Amino acid sequence: MLMRQDSISRYKGEVSVRSQVLGDFTVEVPAVAMLDREVDVLWVTPKATQLADALARADRVGDARVIPLMNGIDHLAVLRARYPRVTAGTLRVASERDEGWRITQSSTFFRVDLCGAETVATQLRAAGIDCHVTDDEVTMLWQRLAFLAPLALATTVAAAPLGAVRQDPTYLRVQREVEAVAAAQGAHLDLTALAALRSAAPDTMRSSMQRDVEQERAPEIDAVAGPILRGGAQHGIDTPATQELTERIRTLPSTAKSPATAGEP
Repeated sequence: MLMRQDSISRYKGEVSVRSQVLGDFTVEVPAVAMLDREVDVLWVTPKATQLADALARADRVGDARVIPLMNGIDHLAVLRARYPRVTAGTLRVASERDEGWRITQSSTFFRVDLCGAETVATQLRAAGIDCHVTDDEVTMLWQRLAFLAPLALATTVAAAPLGAVRQDPTYLRVQREVEAVAAAQGAHLDLTALAALRSAAPDTMRSSMQRDVEQERAPEIDAVAGPILRGGAQHGIDTPATQELTERIRTLPSTAKSPATAGEP
């Protein structure tokens, strides 16, 4: 793993996992501040607010395949301006990590989608991770954002888990707005699969944006809401519910004073 130096000083060299999919285990994982060796794949997983600092730790990637598992869409252009082999990817999981590097996965789903990279997908499947490969990058990215954006925005404003906002009119309007913008951007959303995913998500599910605001970290507002708002403006699609929730998050006291701190890829 690539980490800030202050994180390395607190890291004990191992990660403990409690997962409904992979089971419970502890594994040793080395950590360095800068990429200092050849790798086959560089997984890019920081918050969007921390991407610039994180990428400074990975200059010498050579021919490595670079795969982001991040919220939003716009990060791909940043990565492709920097690295020669970038494969779009998305991750669906509900998990939290504490300061002791104990990771708890609370969801019954754990899925990675990749646009290509079948060899990598095979390795993930061998490790017990559900992995799907597609050749439609636009649909893959918007399919995930269509689930994430309403969840993240609504639960953050409500300061409550999914169960508290399922029937909230604004949450439902954001769903319709992101679906309309996605279609205008050329995505072919599987609305049946999207509805099934929303139904299967537990009432206790919280978004990472909600946790960031609670812990006074800079939330990924632009990464999550930005593509919807900009896409709506581009195609003449009104997105008032998305705009309303975005503005309410920006005015939350913890958001207004939280700096965009650096993170790890």
